[in-house]
Amino acid sequence: MGVNLQTLYSVNFFRLKVIENYKNFEESKKSIVTIGTFDGVHLGHQKIIEQLVSTAKKESCNSVLLTFFPHPRMVIQKDNSIQLIHSIQERIEVLEKTGLDYLIIHPFDADFSRLSAFDFVRDVLVNHLNTAELVVGYDHRFGKNREGNFEQLEEYSHMYDFRVNEIPALDVNDISVSSTKIRKALYEGDVKKANRYLGHAFVISGTVVRGERLGNTIGFPTANLEVAESYKLIPKKGAYLVRALLSGTWVYGMMNIGVRPTVKGDSQTIETYFFNFDGDLYGETLQLQLLDFLREEQKFDSVDSLKAQLSKDRSKSMALLSEMSMS
Repeated sequence: MGVNLQTLYSVNFFRLKVIENYKNFEESKKSIVTIGTFDGVHLGHQKIIEQLVSTAKKESCNSVLLTFFPHPRMVIQKDNSIQLIHSIQERIEVLEKTGLDYLIIHPFDADFSRLSAFDFVRDVLVNHLNTAELVVGYDHRFGKNREGNFEQLEEYSHMYDFRVNEIPALDVNDISVSSTKIRKALYEGDVKKANRYLGHAFVISGTVVRGERLGNTIGFPTANLEVAESYKLIPKKGAYLVRALLSGTWVYGMMNIGVRPTVKGDSQTIETYFFNFDGDLYGETLQLQLLDFLREEQKFDSVDSLKAQLSKDRSKSMALLSEMSMS
């Protein structure tokens, strides 16, 4: 569950400044702040961040997002089964594109979880982040046992001279967007719904490792992805249409998540066959964007039957790509 924060934050971002621990934030200028896990950085999150950045620019303040890692449920409820839409690195990469000035990732531990709502406002928002305005979602809760609510924030804001701005629920086709609903869609293989709620493609990132090279023998060589983060959500088993940025060019392909029952596999793998690509990817870090679900995982009678199905999958993928190009 651990993460090497020193390595993680060594990435050179164009604008976003990433800071570990709110106590390391040292800015005299006032801040417009929002708080939350922001898993997925979905359309609802984006609405909050958009308003945050806009207000900060108008008032010549810093735009600041305070998030936490590990996820609070992993600490408070000892829930190691929770799967997150984004790894922490993926979350940073999405947030980098929003125009935020600062992303503060505070290590969430048992001591921090016991901070009362009042102490959180005084010590974190006022004394360290120099908050002029706090922008929160309609259901935001904070502090020990999630005791803090919007009414308390308003009370404390008068005490410490900052504003509170509550963003109402954002609906997509009359269905409220949430990280929970996105996770459910991914578990069901409904990538298109998940991507619609996210406002961007769901991604899986990892390192390309050597596999058994069965794909090479049947004309479908694959890149085998190893995902380091145990908490990263892996969607439903099956075949997907995907794309990846390889040497500055988008390359499309089809990915299979499963245990390879046809060849009696005994562990889950993530294998991708790229169309019109024959480069060596071993050891490379790869980020796959999932575009559509092709079919359920299947067990075939023979390797020849598997090969025939892969040809059908490729034809279906090409048809889907053609439809996407015309839409």
